[in-house]
Amino acid sequence: MKIIIIGAGEVGFTIAQRLSEENHDVVVIEKDPNKIRQIQNVIDVQAIAGSGTSPSVLHEAGIKETDILVAATDSDEANLIACFFAQHLTDYITKIARIKNPDYMEHRQIFSQDFLSIDLIINPKSEMVASMLKLMEVPWASEVMDFVDGRVKLMGVTIKDNSPVVGRRLSSFNDYEHAVLVGAIVRGEKVIIPGGQDTIQPNDLIYCVSRREEVPHIFRLLNLTEEGLSRVIIVGGGETGLALATSLDTMNINTKIIEKDGQRCLELAEKLEKVVVLNGDGTDRELLVEENVADVDIMIVLTGDEESNVLISLLGKALGAKKTVTRIGKLSYIPLVSAIGIDTVVSPRLSAIRAILQYIRKGKVICEAPLKGEGAEVIEVEALETSDIVNIPLSKVKFPKEAIVAAIVRGEEIIIPRGHNMIKPHDHLIIFALKDAIPKLEKLFTVKLEYF
Repeated sequence: MKIIIIGAGEVGFTIAQRLSEENHDVVVIEKDPNKIRQIQNVIDVQAIAGSGTSPSVLHEAGIKETDILVAATDSDEANLIACFFAQHLTDYITKIARIKNPDYMEHRQIFSQDFLSIDLIINPKSEMVASMLKLMEVPWASEVMDFVDGRVKLMGVTIKDNSPVVGRRLSSFNDYEHAVLVGAIVRGEKVIIPGGQDTIQPNDLIYCVSRREEVPHIFRLLNLTEEGLSRVIIVGGGETGLALATSLDTMNINTKIIEKDGQRCLELAEKLEKVVVLNGDGTDRELLVEENVADVDIMIVLTGDEESNVLISLLGKALGAKKTVTRIGKLSYIPLVSAIGIDTVVSPRLSAIRAILQYIRKGKVICEAPLKGEGAEVIEVEALETSDIVNIPLSKVKFPKEAIVAAIVRGEEIIIPRGHNMIKPHDHLIIFALKDAIPKLEKLFTVKLEYF
């Protein structure tokens, strides 16, 4: 598949790198010569210096032979113009545009089939707000991802020293084997796809898969208190903070939003009904103590200053906040801030990257598990009748040790599998795998897997 990516910032660069690893024919268009050199030195793709809004540059990139155009610059206008020219320079092309301006999102008719005919609009802030709302459904989890329209949940949980599962082999969880599966363990910088003999250690980040209705089993397994979300503090009243507060405004959750700009506070107060707006600085320790941050279930820090976000989150944790969610813009910062005690990181750029790549995969890939170190993928694949894995117990399948079947989706039925379960033709499988296992899985399934 041939793909043109316009813009070699963090979003465009990461997408190009991922697609290049899958042997797609990728062309990157970028105006900055320094970014062009970086692309050429790091990624095996064609890089063209120029503007994606130029028809001649699009012709040079091979627009007429291109399957997908991804307009991922920091300029909404440039992205829209690139899609406009792509629409008129070729008979058919799938167009994806990154759009940040909320005013454009309120007039979505400009993206319609009759005008720009853009197939997918990615609004990073909207994607990030959706991720934060999922986190609030399971407050004790550091990561929450939905599969199969939310009927299957993947939850990341950091194991504390006093957890009852510390030192236990996974094979000992007999009471929960039909409801919960541990699909991955992150230990330091290492990602483990575990087997029954593996044990859980303190500070491990484990990823559990469960049906939505059986999430309480994970509470009991990990001896967690099943408490609802009652108090939230948002620090930062920008567009993202307002969007999140607006969603919480309709819920029965005690929510406060702290914003240091007095004029912005007045604007927020006019738009919000139940959410309490406070004029103050999130780095002010006395303010946080006065607002009883120690009793807060989740403290969400969304200011435009990354360093302040980290400082405020650490201060909130020190004062007793049960959980912090921190906005980080630069992708390179994410592993660093996770290492110093930040509970959960959200990133508009990472949200955009996931949404774009998920769409390109045409539904085969659910999403990327945000694991550290070597990295793991979450793959969805259909079992074909011709595959060697169907109609035999999983324990008899020569499955690579770097991969594990986390769930089998058979129509409306969802199976959390064990060794005796069998895969039937046309079952959809959700698989955890390290990248090294992908070629083995391709051979096993006798089909080219498209993976994140």
